[in-house]
Amino acid sequence: MGNFQENVKKICSFYVSDWHLISMLLPYISKHINIETKITNITEKDLEDKIKEFISKLNLNKEIQDRILEMNWNKKAVYTYRKLDDRIKEEIIIISGNKQYIDKMNKNIAKYLNKIEKQKKVTIINCYEVMEFNENIHEILSLHDKILNTSGEKEIGEIFDGFQPKRDTAINE
Repeated sequence: MGNFQENVKKICSFYVSDWHLISMLLPYISKHINIETKITNITEKDLEDKIKEFISKLNLNKEIQDRILEMNWNKKAVYTYRKLDDRIKEEIIIISGNKQYIDKMNKNIAKYLNKIEKQKKVTIINCYEVMEFNENIHEILSLHDKILNTSGEKEIGEIFDGFQPKRDTAINE
């Protein structure tokens, strides 16, 4: 089946607490949760109790609440290849934790991506815990197409004024 990186969109995000992560992800998840989209959550920390508490305070319809709660919110990091339902046109994979954990999960996912059908659209959202990274932010941003924050999915340059990925910097010099 081969490599199909052109169908993969990578989004990065940064969070300062578990509550911040949840409040940032839920609007995005609620907007994209449907029968044609498979959302997989891979988290370094167990967030199940916090997500239940957070959801209980929102005015979401029962079906969306149930679908969000069915997602993996505990720290089971197993991500194995599986045949997707033919109705699934898009897959969103959310990974949250420190940089080392995210890098490891991305390597595992890259192996998986080479096995799924080319026509599937895949979005990977890497959510970095702010306390775990430092000067690597330019490197992290350069590896992603967009950024997700509490106001939604944005171009990186909208959030980090003047940002140019390394590949663009080399072209412009």
